[in-house]
Amino acid sequence: MQIATAAWMRCCSLGNAGNAIKLGRSGPRRRRLMMLMWIILSGSLCLMVDGQMKIPPETVQQWAVSFGKEIAALSNRYSGAKLLQKKYTDVEGVVKMEEVNGEELVKKFAEEMEEMLGRKMKSVKKLAEAAEDADLGHEYNETLEFDYFNSLLINTVDEEGNPIPLGGEFLLEKNEHFNKLPVNTQQSNIQVPTNVYNRDPDILNGVYMSEALNDIFIDNFQKDPTLTWQYFGSATGFFRLYPGIQWIPDENGVVTFDCRNRNWYIQAATSPKDVIIVVDVSGSMKGLRLTIAKHTINTILDTLGENDFVNIIAYSDYVRYVEPCFKGMLVQADLDNREHFKLLVDELQVKGEGKVKKAMKESFKVLNEAAALGQGSLCNQVIMLITDGAMEDFKDVFEEFNFPERRVRVFTYLIGREMTFAENVKWIACNNKGYYTHVSTLADVQENVMEYLHVLSRPMVINHDHDIIWTEAYMDSVLFNTQAQSLLLMTSVAMPVFSKKEETLSHGILLGVVGTDVALRELMKLAPRYKLGIHGYAFLITNNGYILSHPELRPLYKEGKKLKPKPNYNSVDLSEVEWEDTEQKLRTAMVKGETGTMSLDVRSSVDKGRRVIFLKNDYFYTVINETPFSLGIVLSRGYGEYIFTGNVSLDEGLHDLITPDLTLANEWTYCEIDIDPSHRKLTQLQAVIKYLTGKEKDLRCDRQLLQQTLFDAVVTAPMEAYWTALMLNTSSMDDGVETAFLGTRSGLQRFLRYTGVEKRVGKSFLTSTDKENMFTLDHFPVWYRRAAEYPVGQFLYYMPRQDTRAGRIVISSTAVTVTVGKKTAIAGAVGVQMTLEVLESKFRTIAAQPNDTDCSSIEGVCPLRCDSFDIECYVIDNNGFVLISKRRSDAGRFFGETDGSVMTTLIQMGMFKRVSLFDYQAMCKTNPHSVSSARPLLSSFYALASTFKWFLSNVLLFLLEFNFCSFWHSEHFADAYVPKKKWNILQPCDTEYPSFIYEPSVKETNSIIKCGRCQKVSS
Repeated sequence: MQIATAAWMRCCSLGNAGNAIKLGRSGPRRRRLMMLMWIILSGSLCLMVDGQMKIPPETVQQWAVSFGKEIAALSNRYSGAKLLQKKYTDVEGVVKMEEVNGEELVKKFAEEMEEMLGRKMKSVKKLAEAAEDADLGHEYNETLEFDYFNSLLINTVDEEGNPIPLGGEFLLEKNEHFNKLPVNTQQSNIQVPTNVYNRDPDILNGVYMSEALNDIFIDNFQKDPTLTWQYFGSATGFFRLYPGIQWIPDENGVVTFDCRNRNWYIQAATSPKDVIIVVDVSGSMKGLRLTIAKHTINTILDTLGENDFVNIIAYSDYVRYVEPCFKGMLVQADLDNREHFKLLVDELQVKGEGKVKKAMKESFKVLNEAAALGQGSLCNQVIMLITDGAMEDFKDVFEEFNFPERRVRVFTYLIGREMTFAENVKWIACNNKGYYTHVSTLADVQENVMEYLHVLSRPMVINHDHDIIWTEAYMDSVLFNTQAQSLLLMTSVAMPVFSKKEETLSHGILLGVVGTDVALRELMKLAPRYKLGIHGYAFLITNNGYILSHPELRPLYKEGKKLKPKPNYNSVDLSEVEWEDTEQKLRTAMVKGETGTMSLDVRSSVDKGRRVIFLKNDYFYTVINETPFSLGIVLSRGYGEYIFTGNVSLDEGLHDLITPDLTLANEWTYCEIDIDPSHRKLTQLQAVIKYLTGKEKDLRCDRQLLQQTLFDAVVTAPMEAYWTALMLNTSSMDDGVETAFLGTRSGLQRFLRYTGVEKRVGKSFLTSTDKENMFTLDHFPVWYRRAAEYPVGQFLYYMPRQDTRAGRIVISSTAVTVTVGKKTAIAGAVGVQMTLEVLESKFRTIAAQPNDTDCSSIEGVCPLRCDSFDIECYVIDNNGFVLISKRRSDAGRFFGETDGSVMTTLIQMGMFKRVSLFDYQAMCKTNPHSVSSARPLLSSFYALASTFKWFLSNVLLFLLEFNFCSFWHSEHFADAYVPKKKWNILQPCDTEYPSFIYEPSVKETNSIIKCGRCQKVSS
């Protein structure tokens, strides 16, 4: 049992002889003693000495042993742990134990994912072919009149109750498959941005032509019910979405969504590119011109993705990079770098005379060097010139760097209403295979910037390069502005649509982009938790090393009461989560699309970073063919190496499965309930029962998981009767013991509430909101994972985190195993949830000498009692958090905050070990007074704030300091950045924080450790 108990008395000197001792706050206080005892291994006491006062170490040791035995007996009795272990031991002769083969497993998972993603690509190809055929058969009509369902206007009426134009009745029903949004699965509808006229001839012709996609949408969905949103984004700006929805405008009644700005559209419409943005910041660019120029730059940045590379050069009297650390290089246009550039662009100021010639030469040098070194996108190269005029055409520069191949395209944006030197600006673009636009107002920016995408897409259109693209992970919080929105990480597969008309082939006309979304959650269901073990998991990354899915990916942060996506949620690198891979061997191999395996010793945190466990992990990885993704799985050595199976009859299994105390992990896939609409409202347990009873024979179910589930149901069935018998014997029940529970490797849970809901303190424990203590798609329960790392039969005690518990409760749990020969596997975990008062009551009873104790031969305090005024007693868990204290507010706090000197001594004695953990996804507030360029190293976990307060005052914390420029790689390409932002806004940061763990190798000793006026006696 991993609990430590501490008690102490603090002493202060008495007043002069003869003075009365007062107990009030203002008077001298009575003598107080301090002592600390360890239940299992040692008893140690801390005594502040005045005169000859002493506390016998053997007394503390006796308390520790007695308390340990008492609560172990309590946990064993109410959890039924010994009975459950016996039941699994009894079946060891009939189970089959197998070693998990990671190489075969990752290959199988990857093949299944390839098949699933292949179905999505096939659906998109059908849409692209249908759209091109529809356009080929459509003759453009300038005067076309055509009514369509506008998603913003449907189901709305005018003042007289009549449907408004482009509105009309559009049937909507809530659909479980589409995040419970009201949708129409028989019809798509059209969204048009507010700044686009919804009856423009181009819009009407495009909408009319694309009506042919409706049948394809429906057919795709019928053949592949796992499909989600399908769509066609037109080059003219409209967006056809299936199934049809009601579009919700923002608070200003505006729909800013433009499909042409979306990552899937831009990536499909163009090839990867290197972009140098050259902006004029001379004196003539002041006022509105500079505002328009900044908006133009930001809009260009929004069209870039992680496969593109970018830099920004500003020029006036001299040439300068907006980010000096990026001088002479291209940086990956991921979200972090784009946002960083936007902040720097916002700070641009104008002065001096514009010397564009030097800026153009610098831009060509950067692009040429990248091409020569085989760096950057290795595809298109572009210079974007943003200026209010050019006094010459700089032909000599282009002859030196770009003619005659014209390998670098130059796009020019003339800013402002005046057309001064417009001809020169136009000549630069037209003679360098680019495009010239005049941007006179802020409203012009969006449409004019988008023109460059059409130019870059022409070679693809002419050659009919139907490249399928996959996007980075994203949360589409813009697309569905509704309370029903589900913030699921997605990826999209998209494909360009070209005009096949003979008269337009030479012009290379892009009609738009078709695509569909893939919820990564659904993809990861193909790597089921039960096959990976307690600490095992699967993860996906892109060919850029960014995480698509990982159980440690935390894309949201809390701002007040709202959850919001982090600024860099979709550009978290694998090395920032698997940070133990210091040489990045795993990342490098997976980015290259290799297949292989490696092992790492890792420190894994549980309970939101408060506790650490040490694991030996084996990594297996391979590429998912026909995609830019790689899959990895992790298997932990020890109990995670084996899996066992056993057989029971269907009737026996069903009998024990249909009991009120049993639940199954509803996020696991026992049966596919998302294929048939009639199954979508079933829970996994309901689906399993319907399948096994033959009521739903068409359900697709995981037979291996069902076999394990039925076996576990039979073996654990006696627990219900055991718990019920205890509950019915009310006279022998301990008050405060609230819930007995167990969980097995198959995601099966049983629990019984000993206490009614009206009296229960832990009301949320094991409810649907208590994700930490339930089986989820990402993890096993905390009590299960922690129990698995301790000896079988040994109970672990802890208080749940402050922000996740309803009341002061304690959870105790222990593991249950199955052993065949020399192979052992975890079968499950069992435990009991009780109120903190249960432990406090037991401890107060034990930690007290009777009043009639013979004190004649004892020096110091006698009789010794923890509930006396003079003594403060503490029970702390194996991570240093207080379980029991006389001050109730101490419970759940880190012991070092309560008494830092004692905790420091325990670390020095070796009783606790400090472990450094790192979080590269934290959100920190910057210091408003700091002018240092050091990278912030703060904790993102508010629960650890007290730990830091103590730790920083007692132990040296080495801060990681980076100079911004020296932080970047010496190569010419950087792929990450921590942006400077306003100090009062949370921003991404890297953190190091300490965790502490009880060191069981410490042997029992007797010693006195001096620390000022305090003596710490260890026994």
